[in-house]
Amino acid sequence: MNTTLIAGIVIIVIASIGLIFWILSMYKKTVQGIVILRTGYGGTKVFFNAGIVIPVIHRMESMDISVKKLEIAREGRAGLICKDNMRADIQVAFFIRVNKSVDDIVNVGQTIGCQRASDINTLRELFEAKFSEALKTVGKKFEFIELYEARSEFRQEILDIIGTDLNGYVLDDCAIDFLEQTKIENLDKDNILDSEGIKKITELTANQNIKANQVRRDEEKTITKQNVEAREAILELEKQLAEKEESQKREVANIKARENAEILKVDEEERLKYETVRIATEEKLQIAEENKQRQVVIAAKNKERADLVETERVQKDKMLEATERERIVSLAQIEKEKAIELEKKNIQDAIRERLTMEKTVVEEQQGIKDLEAFKTADRNKQVEITLATQEAEKKLIQETRAAESRRLAAEKDAQKYVIEAQAKRDAAEKEADARKIIADAKAKEEATVGLSEAQVLHAKADAAERQGIVESIVIEKKAEAERKEGIAQAEVIKEKAFAEAAGITEKAEAMKKLNDAGKDHEEFRLTLAKEKEVELAQISIQKDIAQAQAGVLAEAFKSAKIDIVGGDNTFFDNVVRQVSAGKGLDKFISHSENATLVKENLLGDGENIIGKVMGMVDKYNISSEDIKNMSIASLIFKLNGVANQQERGLLDRAMDMAKHLGVDQKPIR
Repeated sequence: MNTTLIAGIVIIVIASIGLIFWILSMYKKTVQGIVILRTGYGGTKVFFNAGIVIPVIHRMESMDISVKKLEIAREGRAGLICKDNMRADIQVAFFIRVNKSVDDIVNVGQTIGCQRASDINTLRELFEAKFSEALKTVGKKFEFIELYEARSEFRQEILDIIGTDLNGYVLDDCAIDFLEQTKIENLDKDNILDSEGIKKITELTANQNIKANQVRRDEEKTITKQNVEAREAILELEKQLAEKEESQKREVANIKARENAEILKVDEEERLKYETVRIATEEKLQIAEENKQRQVVIAAKNKERADLVETERVQKDKMLEATERERIVSLAQIEKEKAIELEKKNIQDAIRERLTMEKTVVEEQQGIKDLEAFKTADRNKQVEITLATQEAEKKLIQETRAAESRRLAAEKDAQKYVIEAQAKRDAAEKEADARKIIADAKAKEEATVGLSEAQVLHAKADAAERQGIVESIVIEKKAEAERKEGIAQAEVIKEKAFAEAAGITEKAEAMKKLNDAGKDHEEFRLTLAKEKEVELAQISIQKDIAQAQAGVLAEAFKSAKIDIVGGDNTFFDNVVRQVSAGKGLDKFISHSENATLVKENLLGDGENIIGKVMGMVDKYNISSEDIKNMSIASLIFKLNGVANQQERGLLDRAMDMAKHLGVDQKPIR
């Protein structure tokens, strides 16, 4: 029951929707310019916008009621005949439409049909003859010229003749698109109207041509006359202009000549002033350039001098730092050696006490032994003494030979340093004053530092050597005493005493050598006392180190038992060689006339000769290229040519010194 009801409702809804769409589909709409004609039940109806068209009952057609353009042309022999029998080619456009009224639309639809009502060909068939007849009628009322002049009247006459009611159509307007006289070759001369038109055209064109030709000839005559008159006037004016121009040129030439003369005079005066100023300016510029170059050279030399001073200061600072580090290290080493020597002293005291106890035991045992054993011990003692004596003599000979070798080597080294000093003397003659002073100071400083270090190292080496010898002798004697089980204890003690005596002797000799080295050191210190603060500080530091080391050695030598039988004397040889070289160089400079002369002239107080000569080279702008590969004599001769009287005396002294030294012909590098 419910299903059937729902199905019925659905069917009714679907039918209602379908009915609505069907009714809507019957409502027809149109666009502007198109009307709907409905025929059938209810008669013919016209709808301009929309209407109901029921299928089967009604029929619907569309009609175009917009304006249409219909063109009518009359050309050639069919051209329009005017009132003056002139034929004209004309095209007129007529604008027609179906009248917007129900009756006219129904009338047109019934008589012509809706589709044919708006077709342009149908309109031409219907109205062309009527419109052509109207054109002929109206054209005969106007002459040809009037068609151009009275277009509005011509148009209005056409509308009046045709009228506005055209069986449902309406003529809105007409317009002349084209209007022109028909060409004469298109006219029929056998036609009365055309022949009259030809005659009129010929007469009018001939008259117009004659008039045109007359006008052209009059124009030519007038133009020629005007040209002649204009030419005459122009020639007269040109003549006057030429006269005026020549007169003006003469006046201008005179004025220009006077002005040019005045200008040349002023130019020469100005050029004279300019040249005077230019020459003065060039002189000032040259002077300024020379001053600038001189300042540049002076600045460069000042910079070199400052660089040398700064380099020296940095090197001395580095040496001070190194010296300070060495002093600290040496002091630490000295403290270490003090502790070692103290410990060794304690060990030796313990050994001495033990040996004393052993000696007592041996003496007690020795009293028990018989005389034969004692004699055997005496015999062995004599043998040991003889062997020890031979060994000592052998070592003494070796030491003597080694000392002789060292002496010969020291003499050779001294000679070598003398030769090197002489070679350095020749090179030092060509060095600048500042570099010479720095080199000498540095050499003295290195000599002082080397001497101090050599003394310290030599003392250390001697102490270490002697301590090692003492330890080896003690161990050897101890082993020998134990091996002989007390038989040779007395001999050991005797040999030990002999070793102590020899150690004291060697100690005295070492102290003597140390005193000699200290004396040399003091002499060098006094010699270098005038040097700068840095050198004094270095010497003081090295002196403190040497004194501290000497104290350590003295403390060690108080209780040490030293038996020197040989050793490496390299450090002592270095000390001797350096001292010999320094002494030899000092004696060479002090006793050599040439070296003294070089010293006074190169390193004397005030400005030296080399500095003065180099100042003259800079003064007279002699470049390095000019003096390259020249000898000293050639340079002095060249400077003599430009020097003043005072400078010539200085140059003569420089030449005498060069000849005295034998370097006058050596090239300058």
